[in-house]
Amino acid sequence: MEDFQARLQQSWDRFTQWWIDLHFTTTQRRTLGAVAGVLIALSLFVVFSGKSEEVLAESVVPTQMVAPALVIDVTGEVVSPGVYELPAGSRVIDAIKAAGGARPKAALSDLNLARVIKDGEQIYVDLIYTSGARVRAGAKTSAPRGPININRATASELDSLDGIGPVIAKRIIAYRTTNGAFVAIEDLLKVSGIGDAKFAQFKEKIRV
Repeated sequence: MEDFQARLQQSWDRFTQWWIDLHFTTTQRRTLGAVAGVLIALSLFVVFSGKSEEVLAESVVPTQMVAPALVIDVTGEVVSPGVYELPAGSRVIDAIKAAGGARPKAALSDLNLARVIKDGEQIYVDLIYTSGARVRAGAKTSAPRGPININRATASELDSLDGIGPVIAKRIIAYRTTNGAFVAIEDLLKVSGIGDAKFAQFKEKIRV
């Protein structure tokens, strides 16, 4: 502290001596002092009165992504079969409601009503008892006419195919219920128990 005061005193003495040595008149000295005082006052005013402006970041409005709508074909045992547009994330039950709901004899238990549907999918609601679903003892089962639609066939109709027994028929129904309609007949190869050799036995008798 004492060292700082000593340096300050020395600086003041040199300034005083410089001021005395100036070959100015008294009026000139006073004018110079007034100008210096004004400059110092302005400098202090600028330093202490300056205000930092708050920079506001530009607000970013989040972009809301709109999921594309789904176009679904609902047919079978519903009140108003047809093609409907549903929002993304809709489920099988939503598609049936869009078609006016199921009819009294609709086999809703064969469908996974909670499954999320895909764009372009066909949802077929079957009858509770279709042709061949119940066979009386001793009665003859009529062979289905033409290729069997694997997306609409009952377990009994699938069981009638060469190489397909009751177990695999149930697996086909379960796979269809969980994953939706088959896009091609070759999709049956994804079902457990159906290989290339077995598929070759009945591929001419099925369709989608």
